[in-house]
Amino acid sequence: MIKLDVIDQKGGSKEKIEFSKDFLDVPFNEGLVHQIVTSVMSCSRQGTKAQKNRARANGGGAKPWRQKGTGRARAGTSRSPIWVGGGRAFAAQPRSHAKKINKKMYRKAMACIFSELRRSKRLYVIDKLELKKPKTKDMQALIGGLGLSDVLFVTHEVSANEYLASRNLYHVDIRDCLDVDPVSLVAFETVVITQEALKYFEGLV
Repeated sequence: MIKLDVIDQKGGSKEKIEFSKDFLDVPFNEGLVHQIVTSVMSCSRQGTKAQKNRARANGGGAKPWRQKGTGRARAGTSRSPIWVGGGRAFAAQPRSHAKKINKKMYRKAMACIFSELRRSKRLYVIDKLELKKPKTKDMQALIGGLGLSDVLFVTHEVSANEYLASRNLYHVDIRDCLDVDPVSLVAFETVVITQEALKYFEGLV
């Protein structure tokens, strides 16, 4: 078992909590993490880019000039890709950029990331995250009390006060368990997670 210190919102130590080694003591697999991160980023792409090829471009139904006798090159349509106003050669069409990832691979990658965060001392476990008012200065005071700057807060459920207090802060984000992905975990210098949320991720692995 791995024991982690649980801190309060002022940065003081409260207790220790145990987690499985299969969750927080997994060797870092760079290839697996890279594959999962690129998959998440690819799935977030809209894939709605579209261009018109010569079949979709309006006009061009009539042959511009007769086949022979003009001294000019043969032309069957004014919507050829080499004509101004013509369709585009190899036009882009809407498509999905999604890359399939197995559940076991995703869970293993999450365990790798959390383990590496713990080893590099970038993971902080907090007993709870509560703000009485949706004030940005209150969130700044909380972050300052913890001695952090670039931070991702992870809770089991994000309340309106925490969301409103953090949305205007640069390099600060707050998410619930269902909204956390590998990209968000590696994007921030530190991750502050409630013990309830960390137990949730341990159950997934």
